[in-house]
Amino acid sequence: MASRPGASYLGGIHRKKGFPQMRYRQLGPSGLFVSELCLGTMTFGGSNDMWGQIGQLRQDEADALVKAAVDAGVNFIDTANVYAAGESERILGTSIRNLGLSRDDLVIATKVLGPMGEGPNARGGSRKHILDQCKASLQRLQLDHVDLYQIHGFDPATPIVETLEALDTLVRHGHVRYIGLSNWAAWQIMKAIGIAEARRLAPILSLQAYYTLAGRDLEREIVPLLKSEGLGLMVWSPLAGGFLSGKYSRDDEKAGSGRRASFDFPPVDRDRGYGVIDAMRPIAERHGVSVAQIALAWLLHQQAVTSVIIGVKRPDQLADNLAAIDVRLSAEDLAALDAASALPAEYPGWMLERQGEYRAHAAQTGR
Repeated sequence: MASRPGASYLGGIHRKKGFPQMRYRQLGPSGLFVSELCLGTMTFGGSNDMWGQIGQLRQDEADALVKAAVDAGVNFIDTANVYAAGESERILGTSIRNLGLSRDDLVIATKVLGPMGEGPNARGGSRKHILDQCKASLQRLQLDHVDLYQIHGFDPATPIVETLEALDTLVRHGHVRYIGLSNWAAWQIMKAIGIAEARRLAPILSLQAYYTLAGRDLEREIVPLLKSEGLGLMVWSPLAGGFLSGKYSRDDEKAGSGRRASFDFPPVDRDRGYGVIDAMRPIAERHGVSVAQIALAWLLHQQAVTSVIIGVKRPDQLADNLAAIDVRLSAEDLAALDAASALPAEYPGWMLERQGEYRAHAAQTGR
């Protein structure tokens, strides 16, 4: 059986008997340990807008999901200020209070970038917007600090150094423990790392990014960067917006059901995607698990992955996702999934591989 890399601590926090054994991994170059599954809260609080198409969970429903996740050993919860215009943060903060959860046992992550008002300064990565929104997020979450504060995307209108200095201010003031990025290109990440090191600013700990069997683009430039620099990776939309949930097939797409019926995101090459699903089904049958669990388990077997964010609407979906941590894929399983989902060769990747092959051999063999 193939071993799962990156699992550096085995244990349980609030884990009850009968739940899968959660594992905890260090997040990037830090001493912070986070559960290999992270509860995403994008389904909390939506209304008749884009967020409502993703989820409209009310307080009691959110309380039940948070409790079940924490009982299963999840200590990592991710939200963002733009989710339902702040309602997701408000609901999460109230859930923590309602359930009497220990703040010390939780790693709370939120994000900033998107518009939170009508004015030109109510968005982006400027010092003004970051400092204002961190204060607002803490009020909604009813917390005195967040553990991981992430820039939700790249702002071409703001110098990277301004963004990083604002984040450093928040760390020095104790409002934020660690900082991360989300949805940045490899060159942008590397530039930010260089600036932070040169100016002795708070280091970048992690990247939150889209990565799935139906979309492995991250492997071209970003995964090698993460491995080189030791950054942690939080994966969003691991089921490709429900495409890998098991509901869809080449013969019977069921286009009118599920989240993709109203919110067809992230984009998926359906022809290649159905080939991936065709490879997943027999593996799921052999293991006696759902197709969704295979998609999640594959990510947990990838060395670059620290934690996989699961966003659900119902307790049964959460239970199914949580069970993925017990799925051990064999070398044969991984090879079959890799063959079905492998990225087409692209320059300069194929040239780097060709030219570097003999040097890699020399490094490994000494010849």
